[in-house]
Amino acid sequence: MGLIPDYAEGAAMSRGPEGESGTVPRGPALTTTSYAVLGLLSVRSWSTYELARHMDRSLGRIWPRAQSKIYEEPKKLVRHGLARAEREAVGRRPRTVYTITGRGRAALADWLREPGAGPVLESEQLVKVFYAESGTPADTLATLRAARAWAVERNEDNLAAARAYLEGRAAFQERAAQTLLVGRFLTDYYRLVAEWADWAAGCVEQWPDDPHEAVADPEELAETIRRAEWSEGERRPTDSRP
Repeated sequence: MGLIPDYAEGAAMSRGPEGESGTVPRGPALTTTSYAVLGLLSVRSWSTYELARHMDRSLGRIWPRAQSKIYEEPKKLVRHGLARAEREAVGRRPRTVYTITGRGRAALADWLREPGAGPVLESEQLVKVFYAESGTPADTLATLRAARAWAVERNEDNLAAARAYLEGRAAFQERAAQTLLVGRFLTDYYRLVAEWADWAAGCVEQWPDDPHEAVADPEELAETIRRAEWSEGERRPTDSRP
């Protein structure tokens, strides 16, 4: 289960004759994944191995598709002049370390000026619940237990990270203010999944053996409407032009 922001691809940039940024791409166009990795390089320099190790504890939680591109994107950023690659030796093993360039920081700042699109929810477990009448109540309850377990497991690292920041011992303590914003989102998200799974399980436990015969509780429908009404006062005015 994941909440994946769905952003359009960013504009590609290339180096002009005098080193200025331009709009003609050199190599594959830059995407949100490109800028996500560029953001990691803005924090510090990384080897590809370090980026891959750090991914699940940071960027992979909010932009998981970056994990499959972690070996490609730094090279793309180098081709666009937004990062530079340096070969180092660790013992007898060589490694490549990537560092953001001045053009890279400018490109990241330009990208951040656009608000971006909202999140897109993607969950195999929700799809299974959506078609629950084709299975058994036991099947659905098992799915709901798995959803809750997922939330608990994901929140373990989330909680540990929050405590580390509060105690002043986080790896990137200087980024506490920024990390807090995303951390609160993830905290509320994981809690939402766990609480929803508990509520949904209580509903399913009242179903008959044949889910086709299940009836929605009117009180729960009314409560769902009450919860959904939070946004009514924020509706955008409709365009009254002919």
